[in-house]
Amino acid sequence: MYLLTLGLNHTTAPLAVRERVSFPGDGLRDAIADLRTRLRSLVPESAILSTCNRTEIYCATPDPAQAPALITDWLSSRQGIASSALHSHLYLLPDGNAVRHAFRVAAGLDSMVLGEPQILGQMKEAVRVASDTGALGTHLHQLFQRSFAVAKEVRSTTEIGAHSVSMAAAAVRLARRIFEDLSEANVLFVGAGEMIELTATHFAAQHPRSIVIANRSQDRGEKLAQRFNAQTIRLADLPESLERFDIVISCTASTLPIIGLGMVERATRARRHKPIFMVDLAVPRDIEKEVARLDDVFLYTVDDLGKLVQAGTENRRAAVAQAEAIIETRVDSFMQWLSSRQAVPVIRELHARGEAVKAGELERARRMLARGDDPAAVLELLANGLTSKFLHGPTVLLQRGHGDRGAIADFVQQLLPETGSATQPDRRHDGN
Repeated sequence: MYLLTLGLNHTTAPLAVRERVSFPGDGLRDAIADLRTRLRSLVPESAILSTCNRTEIYCATPDPAQAPALITDWLSSRQGIASSALHSHLYLLPDGNAVRHAFRVAAGLDSMVLGEPQILGQMKEAVRVASDTGALGTHLHQLFQRSFAVAKEVRSTTEIGAHSVSMAAAAVRLARRIFEDLSEANVLFVGAGEMIELTATHFAAQHPRSIVIANRSQDRGEKLAQRFNAQTIRLADLPESLERFDIVISCTASTLPIIGLGMVERATRARRHKPIFMVDLAVPRDIEKEVARLDDVFLYTVDDLGKLVQAGTENRRAAVAQAEAIIETRVDSFMQWLSSRQAVPVIRELHARGEAVKAGELERARRMLARGDDPAAVLELLANGLTSKFLHGPTVLLQRGHGDRGAIADFVQQLLPETGSATQPDRRHDGN
C-alpha cells in the first residue's frame, strides 16, 4: 500500500479557485462517502482536509500510478470545475513527501499564519469524519495519529507558537485603521463556528459598544453570545439589520454568498455613507466580491489578512529549523513502520510455507513410527528432510548468482540460524 496526498493551498491557488473546490460543513461527509463509493478498490483509505486555505485528499492506494488522475477527475466532476483548470494549482505528494507534508500541516509549518494552532483541530475533525464514514484504514489512522503527536512535540519543545500572530488579531489591527476607537463600534458576527469564536474573543477584548451574533442555528448563536454578553439576531433579519453595524465579520459554511451587493448598498445609504469594515473569513465567500467596489465599504478576505499577518511571523521563524529537524526524524520513523507493514504479507506467506513443510515432515515421521521403524532412524530422516527443504532456496539463489554475489552471500548468512551446542550436556546443576 502506498500513501498519496493530492491538493491545493494558499500558496498554489488563489481564493477564487480554493472556494470552488472546498467542502464546507456537511459537504465534507458527503464528499468522502462519494469518493469511497466511486474509487473504493483504488482508494481503500481516504480523508479530506478542507479549510479556508487548503483542500487536500489523503489516501492509501495499491496503485500510485493510476490513482492521482482518477482522484483529480473525481474532484473535478464533484466540484464542477474542469480538470485543466485544476492541474496548475494541484500538488501530488507520494509516500515520504506525503508523510512529511501531513506532519508539517499539523504542526502549523504549512499555514498562512506560521505556527497557528487552529489547523490541528481542523485536521482532527477531518479524521473524525473519515473514520465515521469508514474511510480511515490502518495506514491513514497511523499517519494522522503520528501527525498529532508530532504537532504536540513541536509546539511543546519549540517556540513556533510562542508569539501572537493570527487572522483574528490581524482583523482587529485592520479595524483600527478605519475606526480609531473600537469602543464606539457596533460589531456583527455572522456564523458561530470556531473562527468566529476566535475572532469574537479578540474584538471583545476591545470592549466595543455592542456585539451581535447572527447564525442560522439560533441555539448555537445564543450559546456563543452568552460568552461575550452579546445579543443575537436571526440570519433572516440580516438585510434589515446590517445598517446598524460598523464592523461585520462573517464565516459560515454556506456554499453561496449570504451578504450581497444590493444588501450592502442599501445599508450604506441608510448609514449616510458612514464606513463599514467587513471581513469575509469564509471559503467559499460569504460576501459577494463586488461589495469591495463600494466607496464606503472596506472589505477584506482571508488572503488579504494573510498578507498582513506574514509581517508578524518573523519572530517564529527561528523555531522553524528546530521544528523541521523533529519532523524529519519522525518521518524516518514512520517510513520504517510503513516498510514493515509492506513486508507483512510476505512474512505471513513465509510462515505458512514453513508450517506446511513441518506438517508434511511430521506426517511422514508418524507413518514410519506407526509401522515400527527405528525411532532413531525416523528422527534422522525428519531432521534431514527439514534441513534439506530449509537450505534448498538459499542454495539455488547462490548457485544462480544473479546480481551481486557478495550481497547475496551476506543475505544468506543472515537467513541461517546461529549454530549452538545443543548436543553438549548442561553441567550447570551437576554440582561441579
